[in-house]
Amino acid sequence: MFSWALLFFIIAIVCAVLGFTTLAGAAATIAQILFVVALALAVLSAVFEALRGRPPI
Repeated sequence: MFSWALLFFIIAIVCAVLGFTTLAGAAATIAQILFVVALALAVLSAVFEALRGRPPI
């Protein structure tokens, strides 16, 4: 999921450089949402793994 966020971030940069500001804003917003969701899932996964008693990798 982090790779999707990075992809949309790169798309946003390219669109901003080319002057497509609306598309760049939309891609940046999607990248932010994907990053937050991926971060939340990573934290939840780490918490549940700790609660199960398995050590983190």
